[in-house]
Amino acid sequence: MLFTTNSLSYANTAFAAPPETGSIPITETSSVAKVNSVLISNNSPIKTQWSTGETLGKNPSVYFHAWGGDPQINSYIQWLAKRVKQEYNIHLQHVKLTDTSEAVSRVLAEKSANNHQQGQVDLVWINGENFASMAKYQLLAQGWVSQLPNFSLTNPSENEAMTRDFGLPTQGMEAPWGQASLTFYYTPSINVNKQKKAYQYSIRHAPKNISQLLTWAEQNPGRFTYPKPPDFLSLSFLKYALITLNQHQPAQVKSGLYQAVTTQSQATLLPVLWAFLDKLHPYLWHQGRYFVANGTALQRLVGDGEINLGFTFSAAQVPAAVERYNLPKNTRSFVMQDGSLSNIHFIAIPYNAANSDAAKVLANFMLSVEAQAKKQQAKIWGDSTVLDVSQLSQQEQLLFSIDQQHPSALPVSSKITALSEPHPSWSILLTREWLKRYGAR
Repeated sequence: MLFTTNSLSYANTAFAAPPETGSIPITETSSVAKVNSVLISNNSPIKTQWSTGETLGKNPSVYFHAWGGDPQINSYIQWLAKRVKQEYNIHLQHVKLTDTSEAVSRVLAEKSANNHQQGQVDLVWINGENFASMAKYQLLAQGWVSQLPNFSLTNPSENEAMTRDFGLPTQGMEAPWGQASLTFYYTPSINVNKQKKAYQYSIRHAPKNISQLLTWAEQNPGRFTYPKPPDFLSLSFLKYALITLNQHQPAQVKSGLYQAVTTQSQATLLPVLWAFLDKLHPYLWHQGRYFVANGTALQRLVGDGEINLGFTFSAAQVPAAVERYNLPKNTRSFVMQDGSLSNIHFIAIPYNAANSDAAKVLANFMLSVEAQAKKQQAKIWGDSTVLDVSQLSQQEQLLFSIDQQHPSALPVSSKITALSEPHPSWSILLTREWLKRYGAR
């Protein structure tokens, strides 16, 4: 797959930095677990020396608050837990979230209660509007990312995407963890069983861009749908449509997508999206009267033969679902030729984390060659690395190569035209306005 993070061209959005909260210094405490270096044997040389003589509390725990809705991701986090226990005697506890906003609300409540040192969230998986909210309310530690030796492996000085989240500068509050793009999948033919009648529904081809998607839906009524906002995957589809439908606009107008929403940008950029959805919805599953809750439910519709076309933000989910018999064997993955919404997802340490020292060590390991290569394996997670692989040794680069590809996986030769995430305020607006227009149906 031809995709690099350098293709993510984030707009230089003005973002007022929150007052300095300060990174929490690593201090010596009584400990039996000394970490003289967080580099594992297969890591490449680093530019920044990790604090020597760093000590951790005895049997430290890190409460990692992360979305828990995907078995592959949960399994990978369990692998992380095993490895950091072996290397650093750290106990990683995965606090599974239904939505990242749960962690945001918890930290905000702790701050309101003047709990500034013993927060229950040590590390959080985050990006987009949740990052914007935590930064706005000064809920994140600053300056700690540059302390991580493995952060240099992302080559941040040459890769702006590593330090921008939905266009906003991260200012040392987040470490990049992975990247993904909106990937579509379809089944050319599928067995359907309705009202005790079995038949096979076949489609000639999959759509290649946003305009073809509408034509395809008209030709194959009821065979496509998307989740309901504010689901993350739903908003990803809506943002993809919003961007591509406005590609004809002058650059000055399109730049409004990467700035906070204004009355003018809303009036200029949204009408074409509503016009598109008004035309599309009558041809969706259940004529657009009902929408599934999330990507899992969307995948289930494809697996059950209800629809032929779906999409995901984790390309590796498709072959994994085929292997679990949740999707038909003839399922194929592809990306739209007019662009694929792409973003970096991050990890952050709240300003009041009780175990921030251990959280930094965990974060550094998550950026190691070992952990990043493991995460990118399709059978494990399939989440693309944030490391600049070209800067690694030849031996390390081999860890990221693909020997044999699953027939249902996104082809390695796929050329992805990355579409940068709009300003977080657009997600809030899209959710509110979509629910006004279509939510009551």
